[in-house]
Parts: sequence; C-alpha cells; structure tokens
Amino acid sequence: MSVLARFDVAIAGGGIVGCACALACAQRGLRVALVERDVLGSGATAAGMGHIVVMDDSEAQFALTRSSQELWRRLELPLAAEYVETGTLWVAMDREEMEGAERKCASYRERGVPCRLLTTRELAEAEPNLAPGLAGGLLVPQDAVAYPPTVALELARRAEGLGARIMVGRAVKALGHGLLLLDDGTEVRAERLVQAQGADATIAMPELPIRKRKGHLVITDRYPGFVRHQLVELGYLKSAHGTEADSVAFNVQPRTTGQVLIGSSRQYGDESSKVDQRILSAMLARAVVYLPGVSQLNVIRVWTGFRAATPDKLPLIGPSVDDQTVWLATGHEGLGITTSLATAELIAAGLTGGQPLIAPEPYLPGRFGKLAPNVNAGKEG
Repeated sequence: MSVLARFDVAIAGGGIVGCACALACAQRGLRVALVERDVLGSGATAAGMGHIVVMDDSEAQFALTRSSQELWRRLELPLAAEYVETGTLWVAMDREEMEGAERKCASYRERGVPCRLLTTRELAEAEPNLAPGLAGGLLVPQDAVAYPPTVALELARRAEGLGARIMVGRAVKALGHGLLLLDDGTEVRAERLVQAQGADATIAMPELPIRKRKGHLVITDRYPGFVRHQLVELGYLKSAHGTEADSVAFNVQPRTTGQVLIGSSRQYGDESSKVDQRILSAMLARAVVYLPGVSQLNVIRVWTGFRAATPDKLPLIGPSVDDQTVWLATGHEGLGITTSLATAELIAAGLTGGQPLIAPEPYLPGRFGKLAPNVNAGKEG
C-alpha cells in the first residue's frame, strides 16, 4: 500500500463537475488531487448534449443555472470546445404552450435574462425546417452549446498547470474520513474530499438520495444549417421533471460540425447501457412531429448515458451530513454541464471560507437529513 502526499482537497470523479472543482480549488491556492477511473470527461459528461441553458423550474434552479451561464460566458475556451451561443428556441405547439412561453419570457426579463417572443411567422423564418403551423416560440439568445469532454479536459489542464495532481485510470473503492482508497491500494489523504462521481456516487456512498436516470441521444451525418438554434419543446418541462414514467421530448441541437444531435429521453429503473428500441423510436417520432425532415437524415450513432437524479431536482452541493471531511458535488441530473462552473465556485468558496456567488443553502445535502441508503430516492418532489 502506498500513501500519496497529503492534499488540501481530493476530488473523486473527473467529469466536467470534478474538473471544474479542481480548477476552482487550484485557483484559490489549494493543493488538489483529482482521481478518475476512466478518462477525463467520460461518463455523463461524454454522454450529454452540452446545452448551457437557463432553467426556472424553481428559484434555486434559476439561480444556479443563470450564475453558471454567466461564468461560461466569461470562460475563454479553445475552438475545440465548440462553445457557441446558438440560443435556445423554446417551441410552442399550441396557444396554451404559447401562453407558457409568454409567462417564461416575462419571468426571464424580470431577472435580466435577454429573451424575445416569436410569432408563427418569425419562428418559421428562424427555423425553416420546423413543421408549419406551430404557435410560436421563445428565443433565449445567451444560451449556448459546447462539447463537454473537451471542456472538461481543458479545465483539468488548467488545474494541472496550477499544481493539481491528476490521476486517471484509478477507481475509488472507498471515500471518507479524509481518505480516498484507490483500487490498487493507494491511499489519497486530504483535509477535504469532494464526491463528484455523478450517477456513480452511490457506489462509494450508498446513503446518497441519488438515482440513475437513463437517457438516449442520436447524432446524424453532416447537414449544415438544418437547424440553427437549440430547439426544445415547451412540453419538455413536463417530461424532464416528471415522476416515474418513461418519457421523451423534442430537443435538437446543431453542432459546429454540421451534425444534428437529437434527444431526449428519461427512464428510471433501467441501468443497462443498451439502447432501448422502444424509447429510441418514440424519441425520434417526437422529433419528426416538430422537424419532419428528421426522418430523411442519416443517423450515424446512438448512445445512452445516466443522469444523477435527486428527489427535489436540485444537486447536492456542500458538506456531507455524516462526514464533515466529505463535500458533495453531484446529483445534477440533466444540468451538470450548465451548472458545473457555479457548482465548482460554491465548493471552492465553501472550502476556503470565501463569499459564495449565490446563496448555497438550497443545495446543501443536509436538506435531506440523515439518510439510510436511498431512503428518499423514490419520492419525487
């Protein structure tokens, strides 16, 4: 057994959240170790769409997504990160959904988020391949897309440049009481540990109120200009935050390569990485309702991934209830890419006694009390 030099912070999980935490801590002068069992930017980071979006399902969700989006806009990234402010176009199928768009627009404007409503004609001009006759939409121009694995690598590279120790191909067998025990017997000791393993966080910490929520994505061949914005149906909000039922929703993204990324789906209870043909067919059929031309596109790859879902749809960010050496940065479900930077800032501020950029209380793990393994995981708020 070997023991590495003692660190101020040791982070389990080298996805985009873990890499962002490593950089934020290193920027504050902390001695950082980052451990990833696979490659940096794998797991949910590699499987996700990379949509950087403001969401307002709750005040806490809005605060975290908006503050993080502002951090993304200040983050200078290489071209390989494919960061582009495409804007999100929330598409209204009918008058009822258009009224929802109007409410969302008013709420965003009150909070200083640029946005504007589009009529049926303006929507067709903005996205000519959308189905005719849609009621309109809401454009949020500062929303963006990026290629998450490359961003994670860039954040880790910057952290390493500040002295962080990066360890890949090493799995964390146990986590707690100032110690990460790795699969080869190595002990990584630190004053604080950060659990950033996403949907796999319950392997080392089975008491966490996290469940895996499976999703499917499809990418096509290159069709430059087929879509221009991130397109999302307003009904997505219902499916994304539903309870136990499997669901699909229209969610399509343009890539800088000219490819079209198609989502989305959500499933509980299926922890197989295999493609579910029933869900895949339903997801593509939903896309065709909004973008009929999707049926003519050549699909080149389909894959699945797992989101880390909590009962109240908010991540766990802050000190563990049972072990004050452990801090949590997990449970982001489908917003881990968006909220990675704000999560990291909250973690780093908490560890150093700094001023947090937003109130940390809504995300503190203590809101669930002391939990037996997954005791609240099946209860949807």
